[in-house]
Amino acid sequence: MKSHFERMARYNRWANRRIYGAVAQLDVEEFHAPRAGFFPSIPKTLNHMVVTDRIWMGRFVGTLSDHKSLDEAPYDDFAALTAAREAEDQRIIAFFKALPQSRIDAVFDYKNTAGEPKSAEMLPVLAHFFNHQAHHRGQAHAMLSSTRVAPPAIDLVYFIFEDGGV
Repeated sequence: MKSHFERMARYNRWANRRIYGAVAQLDVEEFHAPRAGFFPSIPKTLNHMVVTDRIWMGRFVGTLSDHKSLDEAPYDDFAALTAAREAEDQRIIAFFKALPQSRIDAVFDYKNTAGEPKSAEMLPVLAHFFNHQAHHRGQAHAMLSSTRVAPPAIDLVYFIFEDGGV
């Protein structure tokens, strides 16, 4: 399972780079325009992904995140948001590279954003971490469909073949 999560961390960065590359082609008005989605704009959706990754990564490494709300949007500027995404993706890759299999097989204790203690098997929590990214990245992808910029292919299978196959 460890190698699977290491690959998922690399895929996550690859897919994020493809989405951000497409979004970079939008002008400022298109970027900030209201769109249909749980977080009703591209920047709000992309900010949510950064914020939640920071919250989960903080839990994984045993530190509290400065973020208290899932709808925080700390980056209004696309360049700053892109830099934050890149840094978080590098952090995720490094974490999963160093993560021992024994920890994947263990129970994970953490506190949610309300400070309530939680306990769960680590394996499905890690699966959720990447599924959450894919879910919201898919929403950003759909939002791009309503712009002049074609959304990129971000299917996992395309990455697998680029990453050395199965």
